[in-house]
Amino acid sequence: MDERLRTAARAGNVSDVYTLIQRDGNALRCFDEVEFIETPLHVAAEEGCIGFAMEMMNLKPSFARKLNQQGLSPIHIAVKRGYKEMVLRFLEIDKGLARVKGKKGKTPLHILSKAGNPDGLVDRFLEVCPESIRNVTTTNRTALHIAAERNRLDVFQVLIETLKKQNYCQEVMNRKDEDGNTALHIAAINNQPQMLKLLLECKADKHETNEAGLTALEAAHQQNNIESISILREVSNFRYKLKKQIDKYGSKVSSLIFDNIDNISSEDRSALLVVLGLLLTTTYQVTLSPPGGVWQGGDRFQNIPGKSVMDQTSFLNFFVPTYVVFIATFFLTLALLKPFPVGFRTTLQILLAFLAICFHQSISFIAPTDLARYVIYIFSMLFVFLLVLMGIAYRASKFITSILGFWLFPWLFFFLYDEFWEGTIIIIGYCLYSSIEFLEFGSTPSFLGVGTPSTLRVGTPSSLGVGTLSSLIYFSTGLWCWLFISLCRFCIKRYCTCCNS
Repeated sequence: MDERLRTAARAGNVSDVYTLIQRDGNALRCFDEVEFIETPLHVAAEEGCIGFAMEMMNLKPSFARKLNQQGLSPIHIAVKRGYKEMVLRFLEIDKGLARVKGKKGKTPLHILSKAGNPDGLVDRFLEVCPESIRNVTTTNRTALHIAAERNRLDVFQVLIETLKKQNYCQEVMNRKDEDGNTALHIAAINNQPQMLKLLLECKADKHETNEAGLTALEAAHQQNNIESISILREVSNFRYKLKKQIDKYGSKVSSLIFDNIDNISSEDRSALLVVLGLLLTTTYQVTLSPPGGVWQGGDRFQNIPGKSVMDQTSFLNFFVPTYVVFIATFFLTLALLKPFPVGFRTTLQILLAFLAICFHQSISFIAPTDLARYVIYIFSMLFVFLLVLMGIAYRASKFITSILGFWLFPWLFFFLYDEFWEGTIIIIGYCLYSSIEFLEFGSTPSFLGVGTPSTLRVGTPSSLGVGTLSSLIYFSTGLWCWLFISLCRFCIKRYCTCCNS
């Protein structure tokens, strides 16, 4: 490098650079001809000259991705030196700089994970480019591996919070380095109990083995890390094997249905979402206005008002294909929402879940016979089963699966769902809705999501009294069952912990 150019970069003197350019228009071209070279931008990053660095980024954007002879880009140097404002200005101009790999495949985030979180730089870094958390070094290590090894709990907490919001959480959480160690192995070996708890909260796999064939628990035993051993001992081999099999087959089925759907261009994705939206609207409208309409009043055959005028065979021949179209459209819509931002995607998924509930309720209500309603219920079971598969493929959130599951199979989900506060909210919402339905319409509980009509006339004192009593009983029974099962789970976990200790 020309010594005058180096001096100007160290001093942050932009005028001297333009003086050199006036004398020689190709003064900066020589840097493009060498693959690994120190550019004026590297020097400015070393000295913290933000104004000069921004001017150089404007003149020669290619300098930002150049590596010097030590295998470092300008943003690597700025991160190492702790120049927060310069790093953020780099990222404002080009977010892709967050994923530039230098020596040993390290990105700026890998360096931060080793150095710590000065002035909340890791938080801002991940806000700008959360995808950088997926990058690995040449030894296949993620930022989680490095933070765990260096005991950087401040960095580790930020990384975990970011991962919780991403679809690739499990992929990063259980990534193995060249020795086969996951972040859980490293935290166990280095006796980092707080890190272990954070990883286990995010469902890190306790049964993964490294190249030596050791699980995280066995690695902690080798190091005689008592605290880590006590945290990792709560293991259920049966549940693990069952989960592995479900994940295995669920992922296979999901890949068959949704293979290559992520490769669709944004234009095609937008067009498909419009078409799918029209299909959802059309199928739902059919349930509101079925062919032939619905009975408006009873007759000598005691037809119930609101039920379809079609006979059972005609009803099923028409609504079974309609339900299939709705299910296919629903799941394709969920699959196409995957690239959307997490919060926006989750909101849309919840809205779609409630739309599916309304669709099921509409068809069940107008079904002319009990048999027709049972057939529709079977399709609802298929619906929830497919939604579980979607959850395994990380295209549908556990929360919306729970909403539909609780609605259609409330008692079964009492035993399968283990998130206490979320489960309590869903239970209360479901029981309140059912209680209001019993109170208003004088119907008795039904596990098919449709009340059985009462013989009492709606609105009479007797019907209101029975409805009030039924609503209170149903609400209190559902809530107390959930609280009792949650208490049993808690006691069993505590007992297992005490036994292991």
